Amino acid sequence: MASEKEPGGEPPAADERLSIWERLEHPTPAPRASLTHGQIGAAAVEIADAEGLDCVSIRRLAGRLGVAPMALYRYVSSKEEIFELMVDAVHAGGADFEAASGDWRAVMRAAAHGTRAIMLRHPWLGRVSSQAVTVLTPNQLASAERALAALDGLGLDADTMMAIFDTVIAYARGATAREVVLLEIMKREGWQTGDDVRDALAPHMIWLMSTGRYPTFERWAREAKRKDDAEWRFDFGLECVLNGIAAQLSI
Repeated sequence: MASEKEPGGEPPAADERLSIWERLEHPTPAPRASLTHGQIGAAAVEIADAEGLDCVSIRRLAGRLGVAPMALYRYVSSKEEIFELMVDAVHAGGADFEAASGDWRAVMRAAAHGTRAIMLRHPWLGRVSSQAVTVLTPNQLASAERALAALDGLGLDADTMMAIFDTVIAYARGATAREVVLLEIMKREGWQTGDDVRDALAPHMIWLMSTGRYPTFERWAREAKRKDDAEWRFDFGLECVLNGIAAQLSI
């Protein structure tokens, strides 16, 4: 994705070999530092949360921060760097690892639930992750470090430790992505509850069930008590993942 440029000017040249995080570590002195990268990231998150990721632009962000669009190029060189600041901002709180200290399963649960909570608060996050697979930010890595540290000392090699972490986070992201999509559809259609969803889909469901081809699915539709309990479903799946890891590795 190309940098956004304002008519009549070019953004100041930046050393493309350096990430935004390297530049922040060794900032170039500026005569007037009216903004911080934290403010830029927070403002971009607010726009994306309220209006969607497509509304995040250099011009829109500059207006929200009360500066000229070209002024932002003193801090970021492209929209991709704004996305990096956004990703870092939403991971700033991290998972609640404190109560889980010393217990690898509790730490993995905290990492999974932290991932779910962030994705539910910021539905655009999945799109950013899919568009910028190389995004690595300090706060993201801090969470990964704490999760991996809980596996260190269990007699596992480095590859296995990372595979465990990746498996847990992949489950959390995949399970939550389905939840996010449903919530976005409900918002778009004006559906408030699971009953609203089922009422809207009833004509299709009635016909499909009438074919007799899906008896087990029909049993779920008639008997299930937790259709709208996304948290229970997430927890159940997560425990299956953790139990499988523990059994596979005898840890």
